[in-house]
Amino acid sequence: MFGLVDSRSTQAAQRFFKERRASVTFVDLRRKAIAPGELKRFVERLGAAALVDTEGRLYKDLGLSYMRLGDDEIVERLLANNGLLKLPLVRFGNAFTAGPAETAWKGWLAGAAK
Repeated sequence: MFGLVDSRSTQAAQRFFKERRASVTFVDLRRKAIAPGELKRFVERLGAAALVDTEGRLYKDLGLSYMRLGDDEIVERLLANNGLLKLPLVRFGNAFTAGPAETAWKGWLAGAAK
């Protein structure tokens, strides 16, 4: 799981997995930036636009809502500024989510329990 310690959605995801006693490796993006290869995996599965937090203050401050950016340009901006990521980014094997996705997480845990 990738996120920020002070992000409400990241805290909710950590609480979700903790309540279900699921072991999670958490990477604080303030201490360690997401690796380009790891971000590429999320982009391949979800698409670059799905990883951008369009509701965030930084997105609006940078005026990105008025720009048409390609996937490569979006990835460059995400790597340069973690504040644009829709958090948390969660990976479970070959399954990926960006942002709160409790329904998907429940499915993952139910499948892992079998």
